[in-house]
Amino acid sequence: MTERLLQFIWQFQYFNKNELATSADETVQIIFPGKYNTDQGPDFSDAKIKIEKTIWAGTIELHIKTSDWKKHNHQTDKNYKNVILHVVWEDGGGVTEKSIPIIELKNRVSKIMLQRYEELMNSSSFIPCEKNIHSVRDIVWQSWKERLLAERLLRKAKTIETYLLQNNYHWEETFWWLLARNFGMKVNADAFEAVAKSIYVNIL
Repeated sequence: MTERLLQFIWQFQYFNKNELATSADETVQIIFPGKYNTDQGPDFSDAKIKIEKTIWAGTIELHIKTSDWKKHNHQTDKNYKNVILHVVWEDGGGVTEKSIPIIELKNRVSKIMLQRYEELMNSSSFIPCEKNIHSVRDIVWQSWKERLLAERLLRKAKTIETYLLQNNYHWEETFWWLLARNFGMKVNADAFEAVAKSIYVNIL
């Protein structure tokens, strides 16, 4: 088990939630697991859970073992003051904080899913699941590609609409911004766009 896999399991709720309870035998209901946080602080923000009859809102921290809380010095970090739940893979009896409830997921995750994850991670192929492509039906494959195309067109259309709103529906100016942005490719797109916006197309 890795912490990133544990975060994935929590994010998509891939565990048995029947009779979910804390280490203190308090019933737990997950109303919203929170939004995955890629910045400093707890793993999930804006979570909402119900413990017994009380609804709590705040952040959630995940660890492989309960004792990792103190190993990472969270007890002295002010970013962890609003943690409402400590989710661990294995509750080894380490102390978190007296006021923070703990739930263990070790016996609630499908062994088949963990085995499949292990196989994919240990695969020598460039794309771990590439050998399974032949098992996908043609209609699923075609529908997926069409959906990707539609999403790409919608995303591009939204960008154009945003630019048009910014320059009072000046199509030539919008074209100039987009042209410059694409010259910048992925790495320098923002910088090239900023340069384009600093030089009006009629001056150019």
